[in-house]
Amino acid sequence: MTAATKLGRQTFAALANRNFRRFISGQAVSLVGTWMQTVAQSWLVLELTGSGTAIGVVVALQTLPILLLGPYGGVVADRSDKRRLMIGLQSVMGVQALVLGVLTITGTVELWHVYVLALLLGLNQCFENPARQSFTLEMVGSRDLRNAVSLQSTMVSVSRIVGPAVAGVTIAAGGLGVCFLLNAASFVAVVTSLVRLDTSALHRSAPAERARGQLREGLRYVRGNRNLAVPLLMMAFIGCLAFEFQVVLPIVADQTFGAGSEAYGFMTAAMGVGSVCGGLLVATWGRTGTRVLIVAAAAFGLVLVAAAAAPTLALELVALALVGAVSIAFNSTTNSTLQLEADPQMRGRVMALWSTAFMGSTAIGGPIAGWVSQQWGGRAGLLLGAITCLVVALVARLAIGRGKEVTAQTEPITEDPEEQTVVDPAVSEAPAVSEAEARRRAA
Repeated sequence: MTAATKLGRQTFAALANRNFRRFISGQAVSLVGTWMQTVAQSWLVLELTGSGTAIGVVVALQTLPILLLGPYGGVVADRSDKRRLMIGLQSVMGVQALVLGVLTITGTVELWHVYVLALLLGLNQCFENPARQSFTLEMVGSRDLRNAVSLQSTMVSVSRIVGPAVAGVTIAAGGLGVCFLLNAASFVAVVTSLVRLDTSALHRSAPAERARGQLREGLRYVRGNRNLAVPLLMMAFIGCLAFEFQVVLPIVADQTFGAGSEAYGFMTAAMGVGSVCGGLLVATWGRTGTRVLIVAAAAFGLVLVAAAAAPTLALELVALALVGAVSIAFNSTTNSTLQLEADPQMRGRVMALWSTAFMGSTAIGGPIAGWVSQQWGGRAGLLLGAITCLVVALVARLAIGRGKEVTAQTEPITEDPEEQTVVDPAVSEAPAVSEAEARRRAA
């Protein structure tokens, strides 16, 4: 086996899993459609109102439900068959896009239609996000989880580049409504992939029994586990103030470099390219655990300092490519660490808190980052994120202290199939426990 072949197998290890290949193929098509709708929806609102505030309201309607109701989505995910739940929720999102497309093409769409459909999409994501995040482990098992999460993050970055480009061509050729209809059609791919999964090969965990107080139980569980609480708090603060690129970068392009929307497009593309490269690197050599997460947070802060200090647009693009690479490393490390650390019957609730911390916090941080950037310039907005990352890394390091950390690290690839066996807790007579808990008991 050549070195290149070995490296390729290591980078794309999760793709050896047939279920994961099917799912990620369908999801790739769906994500391109989702980004097409994101672009078209903003243009539609702008055409209807000419107001940037109205666009902000649409974004808020899609993100606030995750902030307010996201943890309840995790309870539902833990109680449910995640594959069936995702089939239903993905189908509903397809119908939402179809309705918006028909309204737009027929010329009957009004602003309140967009608001209502955006709110419905946000409510749907409250339940779909934790189910999808925790379902990854059921598809690939713990050994390939980090690789699978990194490949999914890379796919999101690629779709973020491809989707808007396809949307631009589609809007020019067929209009906004066609983008919505194509997005509706894209959900057929992901739903079909879920239907065609080999359920006998899934590493399922037994659904949690329905009981009162399960949300409070999940919160107590996280609070009592430092290796869950610290990553979630890190994600909440960094997600709130460091991931506000849609707010800060337009101001950097316009006011700092005086280059307008074209420069903003280059900045977004630079981050996208960096994210793809970073995702592939993490998929190949990535590790998990709170200490690794602290290093990633500190590196995130340092590259944001470089972006804030870049004297020219060319150097800014280089710095933003590094920002894209490190940000995806931080994001995927948090995701994988939480999934490997959480007990199977708590995983949905833990990942719902991750979604709330990451996606919901942007609704709070956006106005703050926007105000700072408006008052002191786009560089100040980037510097705000940098300071947040560095302070969070320092506080997290002090929080875990010098005590022994249980590192939720995936096992290396081995040629011995017996070493690759993952026990299905759904059919085991023993109670299901996480890898980290098993190691604690063994100690």
